[in-house]
Amino acid sequence: MGPIGGHLADQPRRLRLERRGVIFQAFGNAEQAAAALAAEVAAALRSGIQVRGIAGLAVPGGRTPLPLFHALRRVELPWERVHVTLTDERCVPEGDAASNAALVRRELLQGPAAAANFIPLPAAPSDTGRAATAAWNAIAAAAWPFDAVVLGMGEDGHFASLFPGSPGLAGALDAAARPACVPMRAPAPPAQRVSLNLAALAGTARLFLFVTGESKRRLIGEVARGAKAERWPVAALLVLAHPEVEVYWAP
Repeated sequence: MGPIGGHLADQPRRLRLERRGVIFQAFGNAEQAAAALAAEVAAALRSGIQVRGIAGLAVPGGRTPLPLFHALRRVELPWERVHVTLTDERCVPEGDAASNAALVRRELLQGPAAAANFIPLPAAPSDTGRAATAAWNAIAAAAWPFDAVVLGMGEDGHFASLFPGSPGLAGALDAAARPACVPMRAPAPPAQRVSLNLAALAGTARLFLFVTGESKRRLIGEVARGAKAERWPVAALLVLAHPEVEVYWAP
């Protein structure tokens, strides 16, 4: 398995490893990982505000980041200076249970964090190309480069909505491409998505990968040893020269 797999078996509660620009930290449970990650995200946002007066944050959807959202929304920050957007979105109405925008409004933008400026990604199934371009222009004008990006990862190695086998994946994973929000396809419904590409996601001071579960720990260990991005998209993330990818993992 290599260093990540072996050491975690010996010291499961917390570990910091560096491998190929990847910083790996393991925690006893998701709540511990979320609390530590929330503190680092908040520090990145404070730094951005101190330097340029505003801060940019991109977050994922799904269930894994919920404890992070709950910890982060309680942090005292000048949230009115923070611009929050999504790493990706499902093309469904915001009232749909699958909407990432609805999830972020409900779970993150509450309490002190309700003062943040939210920039959603387009969710209408039609004309996603033009709408995605307009959304990226709004993000770039307000919040990019980001101060913090938080990503999740699927069992198939996808992050954001960059899925293996999706049309346009190679271009979306090209770190030298123009930063953009791009239409993508998922293997399961709702299939139509929009996603920030790797170049957009990598334009950040801090880049975090928040994952849970033993199978995902093993996958990160295997991919870090060398894997093709077309099979495991997260491989393109883990070999970035900058920024370092900071993995927060819990069982």
